[in-house]
Amino acid sequence: MIPFFAKKMNLINLEHITKQYDERVLLDDVSWSLNEGEKVGIIGINGTGKTTLLKIIAGIEEADKGTITKMNGLVISYLPQHPTWPSGTNVLQAVLCGHTEDEYLSLEVQAKRMLTTLSVTDFSEDVEHLSGGQRKRLALVQTLLSGADVLLLDEPTNHLDSDMAEWLETYLKDYRGAMVMITHDRYFLDSVTNRIVELDKGKLYSYKSGYLGYLEMKEERERIEESTEQKRQNLLRIELAWMRRGARARSTKQKAHIARFEALDSIQAPTKQAELMMSSASSRLGRTVIEIEKLNKAFGDRVLVKDYDYFFTKNERIGYVGPNGCGKSTLMKMLSGLESPDSGVITIGQTVKIGYYGQEIQNVDNQSLAYMNPNKRVIDYIRDTAEYVNTKEGQVSASVMLDRFLFPPEKQYALIGKLSGGEKRRLNLLRVLMEAPNVLILDEPTNDLDIATLQILEDYVDHFEGVVLIVSHDRYLLDRLVNRIVEFAGNGELKQYEGNYTDYYQKKHENDDLSATQSIRKTNEPQPEKVNKNNWKENSKAEKKLRFSYSEQREYDTIETDLEQLSEKMDLIDLEISKNASNYYKLQELEAEKTKLNDQYEAKLERWMYLSDLAERIAEQEKNK
Repeated sequence: MIPFFAKKMNLINLEHITKQYDERVLLDDVSWSLNEGEKVGIIGINGTGKTTLLKIIAGIEEADKGTITKMNGLVISYLPQHPTWPSGTNVLQAVLCGHTEDEYLSLEVQAKRMLTTLSVTDFSEDVEHLSGGQRKRLALVQTLLSGADVLLLDEPTNHLDSDMAEWLETYLKDYRGAMVMITHDRYFLDSVTNRIVELDKGKLYSYKSGYLGYLEMKEERERIEESTEQKRQNLLRIELAWMRRGARARSTKQKAHIARFEALDSIQAPTKQAELMMSSASSRLGRTVIEIEKLNKAFGDRVLVKDYDYFFTKNERIGYVGPNGCGKSTLMKMLSGLESPDSGVITIGQTVKIGYYGQEIQNVDNQSLAYMNPNKRVIDYIRDTAEYVNTKEGQVSASVMLDRFLFPPEKQYALIGKLSGGEKRRLNLLRVLMEAPNVLILDEPTNDLDIATLQILEDYVDHFEGVVLIVSHDRYLLDRLVNRIVEFAGNGELKQYEGNYTDYYQKKHENDDLSATQSIRKTNEPQPEKVNKNNWKENSKAEKKLRFSYSEQREYDTIETDLEQLSEKMDLIDLEISKNASNYYKLQELEAEKTKLNDQYEAKLERWMYLSDLAERIAEQEKNK
């Protein structure tokens, strides 16, 4: 590893890189560099070349044009989407392959600890016996143990449950090397990365920020581009009016005007990223939706669902969470009729039409609509579901829906086998939505779907008139869409929490903290004949802490006024920004001032939350005396 105290240096340089497949240009004369300590997230629509870019950096693929320069002795480790190992390799051998015998022995304990954290506990198991998700977790451990200067991670959070993702998030935040990752987990991106690189139509756009900052800076960039384009169009109109007056003489001045007009006219206007659009199309839902009574399901000694009762009502938004293998997908398959329960009754209402979007794309022809024949054309796959779909806009054809789902006309007649994995997932999602279901089941929808598709799916669910059930480890998606969480708590027990994922997480940890506190109190409870003086002192200190200091009281009395004044200042800045939209330099100055005020406001707001919470606890303490 490069010493962390060394001066920051350039690790990898890409200059004028071009990469093309058939007629599709993935990378169009792009230049980019990676510096020591940078943690970069690459985002973009599926099929635009994100994975290809990682493979070119890793040296797995070659660019058609351009050069790549790497620092001497640089060690790079690459996590692929679909890892493989030689036949006969066991779990421990897989994660430690490539190491010397001495390194193998020194890393063995750490490897086992990581594997256990990722729920892989049989270290002698043959890799060929594992699921695709388990193999991806092995490859992740192998990559993290490589001791590389640069980690290249392609979808590292796929197949990780929430606890695993949080562990990886903490690990990568503390990692001293550089890394480049492709992920669609927006909370993960914002927490881990310090730079976002967007790949759009063959070009790279770099933002020195996490995901939230990227959204803000991208909006600013597009606003400036639109303003510049408007100025160009105005100049073009002036120059065109001059040209139409007719040539008086072949003067140098006239030639300069013509040259200027041609230069302005040749500039390519900024193109906005195509938006995915899908109007909510659903069938009428009657009074009875789905009713579950005394449902049981087990595989051998492993109980997944035990005596589960639930009656679904219209417009419910439920998220199902729990560790991998706990039974979430099995429950969804039972509701969809793809799996039978051991006992119990599932009653499906007469008007219910279920749309099931599963984790796996079927690659074996079982005569189902979900089967994706690689030799079938994209548009025929959708037409097999519906030629037209009824939306609030009226009837919309399969071709138009494909175009809205980022399959332009020239791509609609391509073979499915030519699509990337993410594009196939997007196409499969469109197929499910084209069925116009009124109960929508989404099983791990964030796997291999890009952020643009997820945003439109979220918007679709917002306007969907029916029941939505989501199995996901994506904290952002669950926060965004659901209002109830069902947790698979083990031994077949399902626990219900009201609210989104953050509400569930807080309540669950509050309960854990309360249980731990009660356990500590019980352990430290003084016996009648003996007083625990140390415990008395600790409690006394805790009582004293629940009081405002003199400075805290003064701050609490004035902090709301301070917040109002800062808010008013930001409103004035916004007014100035609207007046100076065409003055780039003034705009930059105002934006910098607004950022400064916003930072002050956020800091003051956090302080207000702390003081308000303390005030409430003080009041509660006084009330209970």
